Amino acid sequence: MNFIKRVGTTYLPVENPESSSKWYETILGAKVNYLDENKAILEFANQSFFLVKASPGERLSFRDSYGNERFSLTFEVDGYEQLIEFHTYLKQHDVKVGEIEDRGHPGNNFVFVDLDGNKFDVWSELSPRFKE
Repeated sequence: MNFIKRVGTTYLPVENPESSSKWYETILGAKVNYLDENKAILEFANQSFFLVKASPGERLSFRDSYGNERFSLTFEVDGYEQLIEFHTYLKQHDVKVGEIEDRGHPGNNFVFVDLDGNKFDVWSELSPRFKE
C-alpha cells in the first residue's frame, strides 16, 4: 500500500513569525499566505511551511548519537552550478552557511541556518520526479 503521496506541510519553530516570514520571503523567495502573532504560513519549494511561535531556543535540528547537531530537511537545487550559485547568494546575504561538501554519494551538499537557528541542508541533485 502506498497511501502517502507527498509531504504537504512542515512546521518550523521561530521566535517571531513576522520577522522570520520576512527573512524567508527576502532570502528564499517564499510567498507569505497568512500571518498573525502566533504563526506565518509560507509557500515555497512546492510545500507549505508554518512558522510557529515557539519557546526561546526551540530548533528544528537534533543531535545525532555522536552529539553533532543535524538538520531535518534537505532542499534540492538543479545541479552543481546552481548549488554554487545558491551558496554564494546566501553568503552575500549574510546567511550562515557551511562549506560545500562531497559526502560520498551522488551530488554535493552544504548546510545553512535561518534567522532562528534552524539548520537546513541543500543538495545539488533533484529527485527523479522533479527532473521530468
